[in-house]
Amino acid sequence: MSVKGLWILGLLVIGACWAASAQDSLRIYHTLDSIRMLPNDTGKVSLLIRKGKQHARYFDSHKTENLFWQDALPLAQKLRAARSLALVFNELGTVKRNKSQYLLAEDYHEKAIKFAEEANDTLLMCLSFNNAGVDSRRQDKLQQAFDYHLHALQLAEKINDVRNICVATNSIGNIQLTAENYEDAIRHFNRALKLEEQSRNDLGVAINLGNLGYAYQGQNKLDLAIMYYRRSLVVNQKIDNPTGMAICYNALGATYKEKKDYSAAMDYLQKALTVNDKVADKIHVAESYLNIGKLLSAQNKHEEARKYMQQSIDLSIFWNFKSMLMDAYKALSADYKASGDFKRSMDAADKSLLYKDSILNEKSTMALKQMQAIYEVDRKDNQIKTLEHDKMVNGLRTKRNVMFIFTLAGFLLMSIVGGFFYIRHRNLEANKQTLQLELKSLRSQMNPHFIFNCLSSIHRYIWSNNQEEASDYLTKFSRLMRLILDNTQHTFVTLNKELESLRLYLDLESLRCNGIFEYSIRIDPEINDEEVLIPPMILQPYVENAIWHGLVHKNADMGLLDVEIMLKGRSLVCTITDNGIGRRKAMEIKEKKDKMHNSVGMKVTEGRIDLIRKINNKEAKVTVTDLEDPAGQPAGTMVTIVLPAEFIF
Repeated sequence: MSVKGLWILGLLVIGACWAASAQDSLRIYHTLDSIRMLPNDTGKVSLLIRKGKQHARYFDSHKTENLFWQDALPLAQKLRAARSLALVFNELGTVKRNKSQYLLAEDYHEKAIKFAEEANDTLLMCLSFNNAGVDSRRQDKLQQAFDYHLHALQLAEKINDVRNICVATNSIGNIQLTAENYEDAIRHFNRALKLEEQSRNDLGVAINLGNLGYAYQGQNKLDLAIMYYRRSLVVNQKIDNPTGMAICYNALGATYKEKKDYSAAMDYLQKALTVNDKVADKIHVAESYLNIGKLLSAQNKHEEARKYMQQSIDLSIFWNFKSMLMDAYKALSADYKASGDFKRSMDAADKSLLYKDSILNEKSTMALKQMQAIYEVDRKDNQIKTLEHDKMVNGLRTKRNVMFIFTLAGFLLMSIVGGFFYIRHRNLEANKQTLQLELKSLRSQMNPHFIFNCLSSIHRYIWSNNQEEASDYLTKFSRLMRLILDNTQHTFVTLNKELESLRLYLDLESLRCNGIFEYSIRIDPEINDEEVLIPPMILQPYVENAIWHGLVHKNADMGLLDVEIMLKGRSLVCTITDNGIGRRKAMEIKEKKDKMHNSVGMKVTEGRIDLIRKINNKEAKVTVTDLEDPAGQPAGTMVTIVLPAEFIF
């Protein structure tokens, strides 16, 4: 291909990349504008945090602040949402750490700890303490890092959060490894390894196997170190992790070099160099060149060693890897010294020191900038707090003056209105007491009505059955009477007591009717039947009506009675369904048998529900629905009773 063709192809590639980037930018800013139109609440903060994570790579590649998190932070501060603030500061701190801005990262993660503790969110506290520990470890503050990770470990063990236990344990192991406390490091790495294996986290397994290799290498147990490096390599190959493979090959090369097995060392370092072609971060390639150069230098192959060292230097200069340049020139200086070329050795040593000074200066400058940034953020926070305090004081002062004026102006009006409402309230209370007395009277009417029906049933049962079954019937009847007498002393009883009396009643009626029907009582799982209150004896008349007017006249199939209780908003919905003969046939049978009979229980209960509605000024009603089969024939009745939901607490 000609040079002109290459230029055209290059321009097309650049144009395509620019178009894709522009499209990404438009989509991201459109998403951000859409979120900004939402109401200001914690849900909006959570959405901003989530979208910030989703598009974090875009902002990193463009070297700009994450706009989603920049919006989330002040909104969370305005809402005083501690959990949201902890989440935002954790994300911001991690981004700063990835850019080697460890002071800023530590400041953000310490704020995350503060707000996680304020929110009393243990899982978030574990994450924040672990993040702060990593920040401290990167700054070689080993004791502070140990304290952070130990605190995270203790919290994670309380809630059995395996992920944070693994992170904290591995980090403590790395701290002990840095401090050359190899036995403690091995103990922590083994624990983390076991947890990662149980969690089937292959990457975590590979990392901890590699760490164990470093610890045994530090103890000069080189064969053990090699075994763990190889195990780590197998797992990295399994998950196709080029970075992990390169680290393992380099570690194996260094260990075999210590064993003076230079052939094996060179084999592994060449493999590291090969696999590094798949790794995006070219610092690993520079490291492989340097390690090969050091190995050749140890074998007194100075010319060949310097070629590899120079390749490492050239690559590091191109990518500005200053720490790698410092090490490479140091190694080059040692090689020249070993070959007796002291002048070149001094020149290389000077360059190594030059890069060392440059790194120190950069660290100092970066630290200063980060401290200034922290100071500016804190200063702005204090200014905002001061302005908010002044605003609050001025607002309170204005409110006080307005209230004083309105108090004076409205005193006479309030006296008149107060007198009016006092008289009205007194009349309403008198009316309410009248209604409650009427309701109590209706409840008292229910007792003799129900007892009369039950005694009639017992009489018929004794007349037609043996003494043992009659005794069983009477026992259940006495339990039922005790419950009824206890329950009807109160305006409301707990749902479980009302259902207990209803089950006893249904058992009695089933015995009385020779088991011609089956029943079921279902309660919504969301209902705590020990806390929900219900008027006593409110369901029994409808159940009785379903049995004696619907189910007893059923000729063929088994009768079914279903009672279902649900909570819908602030209403208790009770549904009584039977598969009886339906209301129309029941009315025909009733007219044939006794035209003068009226259902006292039903009328009294309807009156009670009407009074409940009037007293509580809430929805209370009864709806009766005739059920039909696909052919349009009567298939039973469904009664729906809606009552105001009342609770003990």
